[in-house]
Amino acid sequence: MTALAVAWRMWRLRFRTRGPVAGVFLLGALALVAVYALGTGDFALSPDQVVATLRGQGPPGAEFVVFELRLPRLLVGIGVGMALGVAGAVFQSLTRNPLGSPDVVGFTVGAASGGILVLLLFGAGTLSVAFGAVGGGLATAVAVYLLAMRGGVAGTRLILVGIGVAAMLEALNAFLLSRASVNEAQSATAWLVGSLNARGWEQFGPLAAALVVLGALMVLIVGDLRIMELGDDTAAALGVRVQRTRLIVMGAAVGLTAIATATAGPVQFIALTAPPVAKFLTRSPGPNVLASAFTGAVLLTVSDLAAQRIIAPTILPVGIMTGAIGGVYVAFLLIRGSRIRSG
Repeated sequence: MTALAVAWRMWRLRFRTRGPVAGVFLLGALALVAVYALGTGDFALSPDQVVATLRGQGPPGAEFVVFELRLPRLLVGIGVGMALGVAGAVFQSLTRNPLGSPDVVGFTVGAASGGILVLLLFGAGTLSVAFGAVGGGLATAVAVYLLAMRGGVAGTRLILVGIGVAAMLEALNAFLLSRASVNEAQSATAWLVGSLNARGWEQFGPLAAALVVLGALMVLIVGDLRIMELGDDTAAALGVRVQRTRLIVMGAAVGLTAIATATAGPVQFIALTAPPVAKFLTRSPGPNVLASAFTGAVLLTVSDLAAQRIIAPTILPVGIMTGAIGGVYVAFLLIRGSRIRSG
């Protein structure tokens, strides 16, 4: 065997194993952050005590603190991060653009508009706001898709149409807030920032169900989505039903975005930043759906932990921290783009 053939086989082995290694790394990082988050607070627990409490052998009082106060918030954060990471990976794959995320395309704002409309006009409870957010996200997706479908849904056109729709919805949200009472406006504004405060098991149940159903659908169809990155004509020639696949994955991704928004409010920039970080870690082509899900979970839980501790005892909404992360990432994209054009 020649040295070139050996080098080629080693490269292929490295290419194939990098994805699983990155997945193990992300799961390990998520586990470490989770243990630290469960033990941090006024009722401090060591990592050993956290593990013992999860096994039902913790110190007195620890079981209530972990299972009733901290664990639901942690699991909701993980679920929201996974949902947004998957949605971002799908939209960036469909548009073939790093800016093609639900935040930029307007679906997150649409879900927020639906939730705030129900909250302010009908004074509804948590469940009704959740349905309003899901309905708003789906209605926005339909509007953006119909407006962008002239001659086929091109990635750049979808992003530009989404930006325009998002701007109009932001104006609608501002108008609704200006017409609301002080108490209603305060509640709506706190929800619009994006927060995991006071999230419990009742929010985690619907989120977990949506992740199982829509996530399984995404895993089943991700092969066709990977082929579509080669171009619609090439994908069609290889037997992929392009328009049907695009509608299915867009519907699933919009559903994940909407349920995440309904659960924690419009948490910004996780869907934008998680997929490129996952692709950097895996060095694999395609949407990297699972890696993006784990990356989104890590980013959101780390952001929430920072939001809880950075100016303790004051707890910041997690949306403030993710907004700071996203702002840095967008600035990086702009700087890199200017360097490429100048070079």
